[in-house]
Amino acid sequence: MSFEIIDFHTHPFIERENNICNHIDNCNMSVEGTLELFSQLGVSKICGSVVCGGRPEDKNAWDKVKRNNETALNLREIYGDFYVPGFHIHPDFVEESVEEIHRMKSLGVNLIGEIVPYIDLWSNYARRDFSLLLDEAEKCGMVVSLHSVTEEEDEMDELVKNHKNLTIVAAHPGEYHTFLRHLERMKLSENYYLDLSGYGMFRHGMLRYGIDQFGAERFIFGSDFPTCNPGMYIGGVLLDTLITDEEKEKIFSLNAKRILGLK
Repeated sequence: MSFEIIDFHTHPFIERENNICNHIDNCNMSVEGTLELFSQLGVSKICGSVVCGGRPEDKNAWDKVKRNNETALNLREIYGDFYVPGFHIHPDFVEESVEEIHRMKSLGVNLIGEIVPYIDLWSNYARRDFSLLLDEAEKCGMVVSLHSVTEEEDEMDELVKNHKNLTIVAAHPGEYHTFLRHLERMKLSENYYLDLSGYGMFRHGMLRYGIDQFGAERFIFGSDFPTCNPGMYIGGVLLDTLITDEEKEKIFSLNAKRILGLK
């Protein structure tokens, strides 16, 4: 059985400074190379935000946020339906972030993130100003992708408990303890999902265990390209003999289509 594959967790780029791969010189790292790579792997669509550090001319963190968001929109123009852009918001800039949520909604964008607090120099998912932004995201029907911060697991618990109607996709299963914390968090909200990027499901039986607890509907395929090799993550699901074809199809594409409203 062949599967449609949507990579929910990527960070595409145009300029070299936006490329977070640690081995740029060893890979075909370009806008065209990204499309070629995913096409060779059978991936029909990628999702996610543009991430990069600041520039000397930036007056504050919001300048970087807006630049990355504009790059994501430019990539949508280049890639067309191949790319579902994710955009950034920032709790230090509540008014600006609310405006950005509404602007992106008007442009047909409904994915926030992956949000990576340490890159944008803030912390604490439970802080009130970030909660206000998530309230606005929920009103606008957004899906929010969050970087899993191990040292802030209690804050993530609080965030999920306070936003049970918001669709949240956590990134990176992590090692055994972190994975189990994700599963405990899934009990707090039916709208809390886990994407398989970062560490992936590299411990044999991890994904089977998670599916047995919550069903395949709560897990979404992601790679964290260009930091990580998407082929490894595809193989991790495709070649997992513990997972049925029906479960693989949900993880590879159907779950992402459902929460993002994709056809």
